[in-house]
Amino acid sequence: MRILGIETSCDETGVAIYDKKLGLLVNKLYSQVKLHANYGGVVPELASRNHILKTLPLIQAALTQANMQGSDLNGIAYTAGPGLVGALMVGATIGRALAYSLQIPAIAVHHMEGHLLTPMLEINPPKFPFVALLISGSHTQLISVTSIGRYKIIGDSLDDAVGEAFDKIAKLLGLDYPGGARLARLAQKGVPGRYIFPRPMTNKPGLEFSFSGLKTFVAKTILTNKNDLQTRSDIARAFEDAIVETLMIKCRRALDLTGFNRLVIAGGVSANKSLRYHLNKMLQQRGGKIFFARPELCTDNGAMIAYTGMIRFKNDNKSDLSILVRPHWTLEELSILD
Repeated sequence: MRILGIETSCDETGVAIYDKKLGLLVNKLYSQVKLHANYGGVVPELASRNHILKTLPLIQAALTQANMQGSDLNGIAYTAGPGLVGALMVGATIGRALAYSLQIPAIAVHHMEGHLLTPMLEINPPKFPFVALLISGSHTQLISVTSIGRYKIIGDSLDDAVGEAFDKIAKLLGLDYPGGARLARLAQKGVPGRYIFPRPMTNKPGLEFSFSGLKTFVAKTILTNKNDLQTRSDIARAFEDAIVETLMIKCRRALDLTGFNRLVIAGGVSANKSLRYHLNKMLQQRGGKIFFARPELCTDNGAMIAYTGMIRFKNDNKSDLSILVRPHWTLEELSILD
């Protein structure tokens, strides 16, 4: 059984083929970073147009690399949400039309479920139950996961997502878009402890996140200090430390609340080396385990859509002929697979 996955939720065009027995066969990705860099962020209309140009060539390239024809596929999975509505429509339309032409099922996949299940593609996948920390440019969520589809959001961001905060501070530090990874590299040159920033919402109980106040605090620090490389590095280090410690505190609380001893981190920010190191250290001290995907599968990609599509396909979660996308779609609305 082979599933083609199509990811077009934002500014990455991803196509992959997943085989039930052989695993991930092909994973193709086209990044629009250069296209949006001059604007300092994603321009939705440009993203949609670029998906139109790139999706079909990537599908053909994936089939060629796998030495397959479209007729060798058993299903087409596509991201149906959440995401940018125009970008989602491109992948949904192509996926649905291709499935119809091949007379095979189409599967509408939840983008964040794809991220959540990405560590399942690794050699040592997590077993249920576990706490998942989903951290990306648009999400910061703690989720209690007891099986596929049994997702309970136990912590959420009240304002900026952690990835969004990274990018905004990076821009204030003069770093090019996308700035999150560049800020992390700059932070490696920083002196720890020169600046100490707040750990937001950690002085009271609960699992909610808020990064807007931290962002304002850091912005004022940038404006009132020298603009030399070392100062910017020290500020980047202090900001990253504040984010990492805040996420650690909240994850510790979530594990205590659920009683689980496994933690999954997923989404673009889960590639952050400092976060991985400190969360891994915390789980080792607790006698638990942490799970995450290889860095290239942390950002948006077709592999996570193909794999999740396979899981949903096996449980008869197929879409009808209508082309529907859901820009706003919570994980708790997904059907449960037993």
